[in-house]
Amino acid sequence: MTPKFGTYFNVHLVSDSTGETLAGVMRASSAQFDNIIPIEHSYYLVRSTRQLERVLREIENAPGVVMFTLSNDEMRERLETRCKELGMACVAVLDPVLDTLQRYLGQELNHRIGAGRVLDADYFRRIDALNFAMGHDDGQGQKEFTDSDVVLVGVSRTSKTPTCVYLANRGVKAANVPIVPHIPLPDALFREDAPLIVGLMISSDRLIHVRRNRLVAMKESRETTYVDEAAVRAEIIHAQKVFEREGWPVIDVTRRSVEETAAAVLNLIAERKRQQDG
Repeated sequence: MTPKFGTYFNVHLVSDSTGETLAGVMRASSAQFDNIIPIEHSYYLVRSTRQLERVLREIENAPGVVMFTLSNDEMRERLETRCKELGMACVAVLDPVLDTLQRYLGQELNHRIGAGRVLDADYFRRIDALNFAMGHDDGQGQKEFTDSDVVLVGVSRTSKTPTCVYLANRGVKAANVPIVPHIPLPDALFREDAPLIVGLMISSDRLIHVRRNRLVAMKESRETTYVDEAAVRAEIIHAQKVFEREGWPVIDVTRRSVEETAAAVLNLIAERKRQQDG
């Protein structure tokens, strides 16, 4: 493969939300410069001082540009102050992002209309990831799990499929496997070369509510163990035991949107990559 030549630079995206706006602004802005290749470092759902201090250590180790959306004034001030001490550019996305990048990169804007929407390698990577998600939904394509960036595991109706689709739109190859009573999980999940596996957990009350709505949508009125309180609790307990036994990281999706769940998964992927690189 022919290497891609250009000017590489680190860009740190810090958000107390899902980071979707940050990523979009950064990519659209970078597209306005010729031969510029940003190296993204993403830190999403940063909502505590402890999380921010960890982010600051990562920023210090890879100097570049910092873009952020933080609603907490104290955390914002801490981030800006530390970046100033390090001599690094730091900007909120509502500030003139293009002006900051222009000064940092030392280039004029190319003023190319629609430069951020060209059919580049990143576009085809997202399409490939979407096809992968559809081909590895609900336990399909188990022999190719090693090609996944992540595999989501959880009981029925824990938003596994929509989360995989959302991740695919970020270029992440995500598969998902349901935990079904009395049916063993695929052996591919327990191999030494298995990808990152993330368990999705949910409260029994919330799960029963979601499943009842699902049955209503399907015009199904018969009572089944699918929404039986005791059966549902047993499913959740079994799933929790599996996650604990295997040491898989767990995300509680009870009060999370799909976007928030995906952001948490992206954080885990980034953490695994840092561990592998370090």
